[in-house]
Amino acid sequence: MPHHPIRLRRLAATTLLAGLATFATALADPVRLSPDQLRLAASEALRVGQSQRAAEYAEALTERDADDITAHLIRSRALRDLGQIPEARQAARTAWSLADTKDERYSSALVMAQALSSGGQRTRAQLWLRRAIQAAPNESLSKKAIRDFKYVRATNPWSTRLTFSVTPDSNFNNGSSNRSPYRDYRFIWLDTGEPLEVIPDKSARALSGVEYAFANDTRYRFWETETRAHDLTIAVDLRLYSLSSDAKQIAPDKTGSDFSFYSLGLGYAHRGLNFDRKGEYRLTTEAGQSWYGGAGYTRFLRLSAGQDYATSRTNKIGSRLSFERQFGLRTHDLDTLRTDLTFGTRLKNGTRLNLVLTGAAATSPVQTQEFDELGLRAQLGLAKPVIGANVFFGLGVRSRRYDVSRYSLDGRQDLRTNADVTFVFSKLDYYGFNPTMTLSASQNESNISLFDSNRIGVNFGFQSAF
Repeated sequence: MPHHPIRLRRLAATTLLAGLATFATALADPVRLSPDQLRLAASEALRVGQSQRAAEYAEALTERDADDITAHLIRSRALRDLGQIPEARQAARTAWSLADTKDERYSSALVMAQALSSGGQRTRAQLWLRRAIQAAPNESLSKKAIRDFKYVRATNPWSTRLTFSVTPDSNFNNGSSNRSPYRDYRFIWLDTGEPLEVIPDKSARALSGVEYAFANDTRYRFWETETRAHDLTIAVDLRLYSLSSDAKQIAPDKTGSDFSFYSLGLGYAHRGLNFDRKGEYRLTTEAGQSWYGGAGYTRFLRLSAGQDYATSRTNKIGSRLSFERQFGLRTHDLDTLRTDLTFGTRLKNGTRLNLVLTGAAATSPVQTQEFDELGLRAQLGLAKPVIGANVFFGLGVRSRRYDVSRYSLDGRQDLRTNADVTFVFSKLDYYGFNPTMTLSASQNESNISLFDSNRIGVNFGFQSAF
C-alpha cells in the first residue's frame, strides 16, 4: 500500500523531534540542524503540544534570521499557548510586517487574532479576523476565518454595528412638493380660535441634496446564561446634508448644517429564550437626546417589549409594544404608543416574505400634534441572486389622521405610500463587508396640499457579510 506523503512527513518530523530530544540529553555537544530541519521540528513540537520547545526552536530561528516569517508565526502560536500574550502579539505583528503573499498575510492575521482573543481583546481580534478573511488565498480558508469570527463574536461581551451611507435625495427635508406651499393657507388658527397670517418659509418646500448618514449601535453584555442575556446599549445617529444648486436657489439663506440631525441614546436591554426555545422575548429601555440644526431638539425616553415565536421551521410570528415620551426642547411634548405585528415565512422556492402591521397613537398638550396611525409593510427577498446581487423588494402604505389642524376645520388626513428595492452585492467583499444600493420612492397625499410631498432617493452603503 503506498505511503501518504503527509503521514510520512509527520512521521519523519516526530522521529526527528524524538531523536533531537534524545541526543540533547545524551551528548555534551549540541545537535546541529539545518534551518529547514529546525523549522520542521518547531512546527511538530507545536503540533504535539510541546509549546515551550517550539518557542525555543522558533526563537533560535529568529536569532539566526530576523526575517524568518515562519519562525515568527510558530513563536506567536507557542507563546500564546504558554500564556505569554504580549510577546505572542509582538511576534504576530512582526510576522504581519514581513508578509508579502496572501498565505503569509492570512496566517499572520490569524495568529494575531488568536493572541488577541486569548488575551480577552475580542473586538480587536474580530478586526484581525476580517483582515484574515480579506487575505484568504482560497474559499476554504476564508470559511475557516469566518467560523472563527462568528465564534469570537459570540463570546465577545462587546458588539458594535456600524453603518454608513450616502443618499442623493430629491426631498431630504420632507418638504412640500407644491411650488407655493402656503398659497391656499394665508391664515392659520391659533388654539384661541384667532386667525394668524402665515409668513412663508421657503425651506418648507422640497429641497434636494445629499444625505450622509452614520450610525453606531454598541452593546456590552454584562451578564449571560444559556437562555438569558442582559446588555447595556449605546446608540449614535448622525445625519449631515449638502444642498443642491436648485435647493440653494429655493432657500438661499439655508445651508446643510441647518438640517443636520444628531441623536444619542443610552439604554438597557434584556432578552431570553422561552416556549422550549421556539420563542424569544425582548425588553428594552432607552433615554437620550436629539439635536437639529446644531441645537437641542428633544429629549426622549423609550420603553418596549417584544416576543417572537417560530411556529415552524419556515414561519415566524412576532409582536412588539413600545412607548416613547418626547420632551420638546424646540418642539412640542409628545407621547406615542406603538404596536407592531410581524409575520415571516420562507416560500417553497426559497423566497423570503416578511409582513409588518403597525398601529400608533400620539397625544400631546398641543392638540394639533395628536394623531392616529395605521400602516402595513411587505418585504420580499428573492431566493436567487440577480446579476450577482441579493435582491429585496419593499412596499408600504401608512394612513395618519390628525383630528385638529390649523389649516383645516376638517382636520388633516395623510396617506403615505413608499416602494424600494435593495441590492446586496454579496460577490463583492471587502474585509467582510458587502456594498449595498437601495432605490426608494415615496409619496404623501394629504387633504391639505401644504403636506403633499414626493421623494426619490438612491442610497449607497455597506453591510456586514456575516
